[in-house]
Amino acid sequence: MSGHSKWATTKRHKAVVDAKRGALFTKIGNQIAIAARSGTDPNMNPSLAMVLEKARLASMPKANIERAIARVADKTAAALIEEVYEAYGPGGVGIVIETATDNKNRTMPEVRHTLDRNGGRMAEPGSVMFQFKRKGVVEISETGEDALMVALEAGAEDANEEDEGIVIYTEASDLMKVKKALDEAGMTVTSAELQYVPTSYVPVEGDNAEKLEKLLAAIDDLDDVTNVYTNAE
Repeated sequence: MSGHSKWATTKRHKAVVDAKRGALFTKIGNQIAIAARSGTDPNMNPSLAMVLEKARLASMPKANIERAIARVADKTAAALIEEVYEAYGPGGVGIVIETATDNKNRTMPEVRHTLDRNGGRMAEPGSVMFQFKRKGVVEISETGEDALMVALEAGAEDANEEDEGIVIYTEASDLMKVKKALDEAGMTVTSAELQYVPTSYVPVEGDNAEKLEKLLAAIDDLDDVTNVYTNAE
């Protein structure tokens, strides 16, 4: 899958890593709480199994995970809902913003305000999403032809070698099957989740690239935002 977006995983400076961990655990906790509504047994609930794997890879404390799952049975806890917003960023790039919120009337204005302040704008539903497809994305730390062959033999649709390993793409329904095959083959899986993957990319350079990085960071910092995707190249 040539042209993999370098914006797919925005890196943070080491100085703020610890401060971000708490926010990351909150975001994953919200995803766990939503997934657990379809059943609290990960063996019977693939969506929950995927998020729990994400929590494990992020070294999320067991107590945090248990609290998130327990939220399903807590009648006093505010109900979380998933909302997906579409937007345009600098240079006309498309942006997909996933949120988990207990108050849409708070979340949408926050997202809109953040976009407006940082050179972006909200888009009409469907006007951006058609440029993306829901895919399973697995990252392994191994590199080289042998690792690429293992990934393809595990059932990957496509795979790209990058600086820090190999990014593997699967059909959404095959994500956990491919991850299991990679584990059994001895690969070091560093991430496995469903993502909105661009079907085409928009080149971004110069001032627009700097503005986009600032915009994506500002959106990602919002408490209710769980994931941000863009088709910037």
